[in-house]
Amino acid sequence: MSDLFFVASEKQRLTIQPLADRMRPRTIDELAGQLHLIGLGKPLRNLIEVDEIPSMIFWGPPGSGKTTLARLIAHQTTSAFVNLSAVMSGVSDIRLAVREAEATWKYRHQKTILFVDEIHRFNKAQQDSLLPFVENGTVTLIGATTENPSFEVISALLSRTRVFLLNKLETADIEAILRVALVDERGLAGTTDVADGVLEAFALMSDGDARHALNALELASKSIKKRSDCKPIVTLQVVEEALQRSHLLYDKNGEEHYNIISALHKSLRGSDPSAALYWLGRMIEAGEDLLYVARRLIRFASEDVGMADPQALVQAMTAYQASHAIGLPECNVVLAQCVVYLALAPKSNALYTAYHEVADDIKRMPNEPVPMHIRNAPTALMKDIGYGKGYIYNPDSAGPVDQAYLPERLKNRAYWKIDQQH
Repeated sequence: MSDLFFVASEKQRLTIQPLADRMRPRTIDELAGQLHLIGLGKPLRNLIEVDEIPSMIFWGPPGSGKTTLARLIAHQTTSAFVNLSAVMSGVSDIRLAVREAEATWKYRHQKTILFVDEIHRFNKAQQDSLLPFVENGTVTLIGATTENPSFEVISALLSRTRVFLLNKLETADIEAILRVALVDERGLAGTTDVADGVLEAFALMSDGDARHALNALELASKSIKKRSDCKPIVTLQVVEEALQRSHLLYDKNGEEHYNIISALHKSLRGSDPSAALYWLGRMIEAGEDLLYVARRLIRFASEDVGMADPQALVQAMTAYQASHAIGLPECNVVLAQCVVYLALAPKSNALYTAYHEVADDIKRMPNEPVPMHIRNAPTALMKDIGYGKGYIYNPDSAGPVDQAYLPERLKNRAYWKIDQQH
């Protein structure tokens, strides 16, 4: 009876598990992509095969296999495995895991791997609490993160781990995963057919996220089963309904935010209007603050175009005001106009360079006094002690005036050079 109950419970568990969980790879060879890490003879695979797992961090986009790879290591290592989620766990959970690791070593002489999912969500104090136990070998840490560990993991912990970068899965990888899911007993087990081009559409629209693609396939399968008693066929129309792109990979506070604004800036600087429009669209469609985008364009107009086309700043300011006035979605074409103008405008960083030279002199020199002849002299006393003495009023002069305006120590400095204007 107990065996029958177990079988029934296992089947019931599989029916409520999302398809993406049911289809997690069971061996390293089943894991899609990441051949630069787990291909034959590659560094991480070698470490796993000889059971010499170092403390490490898996850094990669959503759905690239970070958690799955950690679980596979758990199955193939002789170490005990403790799983923590940084979203749900605190310092007390870390301390409990460490006590268990100490006991495991003391009584079973067995190492412990501590897996921390979304480790970037641990604050500094939580990460600090891990440090001594990683350092003395009480636990072998495996962290998983979608964020750049250079910014999100404290330097002391980062220096004691190896960072492995997982790439976004290729379209072919996603298609292969979906094909297995269609026929595997853990998956749809042949209950659903797909029309031509459907798997490629799922793969393209999931943006390299295997979890997203599998869950969308499951949603599509369930939705069409309710429409017909026959064996359902997933069509391209069903794919579009199941994979509505309500979000894009664009965390306003994360690395992708800075990557994309950098891509826009460099595309403008490189005078590529098509690329600039694409990166602008990536920001706007992902819900970026449109005034933030407009402010960046204002900065670009002076920093990278400057006096080569003074109208660039006028265009950028107008785009900012228009965006503020009409908002989305109407302002998208306004920002697009500005982006194309800036991309096509002649480029000059002379203003940027000149100002940085000024700022550098100000930082490394004392506060230079204003020359006496160009000082303001509103009182008789100030005039008597020489304020304004010898000043030549330029509009009253018939020609150029030979008069110094910089402090004495800087009188020969030329921050703005005539040949820099264009």
